[in-house]
Amino acid sequence: MDITPLTALSPVDGRYAGKVAELRPLLSEYGLIRYRVAVESRWLLALSDEPGIAELAPVSGEDRERLERLAAGITREAAERVKAIEAETNHDVKAVEYFLKEQLGDDQARTREFFHFACTSEDINNLAYALMLRDARDGVLTAQQEGIAERLVGLAGDNAAVPMLSRTHGQAASPTTLGKELANLAWRLRRQKAQFAAVEVLGKINGAVGNFNAHLAAYPEVDWQALTRGFVESLGLAWNPYTTQIEPHDWIAEYCHALERFNTVLTDLCRDVWGYVSLGYFRQKVVAGEVGSSTMPHKVNPIDFENAEGNLGVANALLAHFAAKLPVSRWQRDLTDSTVLRNLGVALAHSSIAYAAVLKGLDRLAPDPETMARDLDANWEVLGEAIQTVMRRYGLPNPYEKLKELTRGRRVGPEEMAAFIEELPLPDDARKRLLALTPAGYTGLAEKLARDL
Repeated sequence: MDITPLTALSPVDGRYAGKVAELRPLLSEYGLIRYRVAVESRWLLALSDEPGIAELAPVSGEDRERLERLAAGITREAAERVKAIEAETNHDVKAVEYFLKEQLGDDQARTREFFHFACTSEDINNLAYALMLRDARDGVLTAQQEGIAERLVGLAGDNAAVPMLSRTHGQAASPTTLGKELANLAWRLRRQKAQFAAVEVLGKINGAVGNFNAHLAAYPEVDWQALTRGFVESLGLAWNPYTTQIEPHDWIAEYCHALERFNTVLTDLCRDVWGYVSLGYFRQKVVAGEVGSSTMPHKVNPIDFENAEGNLGVANALLAHFAAKLPVSRWQRDLTDSTVLRNLGVALAHSSIAYAAVLKGLDRLAPDPETMARDLDANWEVLGEAIQTVMRRYGLPNPYEKLKELTRGRRVGPEEMAAFIEELPLPDDARKRLLALTPAGYTGLAEKLARDL
């Protein structure tokens, strides 16, 4: 059976295939081959530019242009040729080396032997994965993350002054504004996005066990530490000077943990918005032709936030495993990281799918101030905090206990609150301020905080 979006085992390549088109050239098998070809090509060019390697003439002219084109990107046909070679060699990195040797003419037989010079497979792989994860982050994921934060900032400003009943432990609590609650989430997401974007992406190219053994055996006079550091940094990566056969993947754990934290905050957003939709604080814009239930025609479900929460859960389960597993390797190397690394794209794809769903869901939200106002007006007891705090200021006895007796576990209307305030021995101006207070007006600096964002 041919693999199509209908027959794919993974929803990333099936149901959601169209939602991760930007990531596919970066995180697929094609993407991995493309980055391996780039690293191998650039390594040969770096060696040819090293004066201390006299036996390798500087690659120039058409051959250099060809390698630079390969380093910039390969066609799908080229990747298929690599896979055909792999079918014979049963080794994916060696297949890339043999493919590149085919790209140079017969007059370059000596040069061809410097492909993969002094390299172990992990010298190529760690750099390929580093480029892959960096480009997926910088080119796709952080833009989506910032898009969510910006949308929340806009919603926070638009609704900065819309009063809303808070709920702590699910119970009525001191009022806030809708804009302030959205601002909280925007602030958290921006902070996590900044930490994700700041994760340092490392790479190494130092041989079989990280000691430049073969390098020195062939060219003891070359400063291999300087050469490889310059090469790694030329790729836009940070150099890791201390490794075994593999780059230890600590930075990938940092990357996964940072992404997991962003996703955790976004999960919190999904659940909160879902709850506000359930309360009627948000209504959802109706899309013509869309069905909310197979039997209940009235329903408009918050499916975008539910979809996002599910995808975030899958992504975070994988990211947590990557972060826990990848830095752990037996002695100088075992192969348990290889299969795990091949699933990095799955976690990033589920994250990206979730981000798109959240953005879609946010665009469909329409705040309902009237529902929020009714909820506030039904909960005058939330002013108990304000009244007992003013009583404390003026030294009235047992303020907390008196308000607890009046309000705990029961609804109190405006008349009862006014009667209680009138009996308090307070200065006239303090009494007037309390009598003028309403649940909708008791929002502190919420509006300012939302606008200051």
